Amino acid sequence: MSEQRRQRQGERQGGASSAQWGRRALYAVAILAAFASTYYLGLRRQHRFDAFAQCLNDRGVKMYGAWWCPHCQDQKAKFGASFKHVNYVECGVPGDTSVRTQVCKDDNIVHYPTWQFPPTGERVEQVFELDALSERTGCPLP
Repeated sequence: MSEQRRQRQGERQGGASSAQWGRRALYAVAILAAFASTYYLGLRRQHRFDAFAQCLNDRGVKMYGAWWCPHCQDQKAKFGASFKHVNYVECGVPGDTSVRTQVCKDDNIVHYPTWQFPPTGERVEQVFELDALSERTGCPLP
């Protein structure tokens, strides 16, 4: 094979491989964009009740619960990551399910979860659906 022919064949292969790299880069960008949008939408979904939980907090609504209480875990799960904005009082003492914190003893909290609603201080011992909390407090759901 002549030298010129080898050069032309090498140039063609080089051109083909740069086109392949371009396609691969395009695929990589598309995959990265798909992962980024999935992450963003998932994160946004996790925090979709932030404003609602903050409204409850601003209105003085309080939830008493215990770390070991499965009903409390159910209630927290309804808020997802937005639960961090709820005015939550932990009544359980880590490592001992039979002991309550002093604040819960002082407030006569016996069952969990217990929600306290201002201005009357009414207490309700139950797991609430978020729409029921919204109706009771006037805090809008997203």
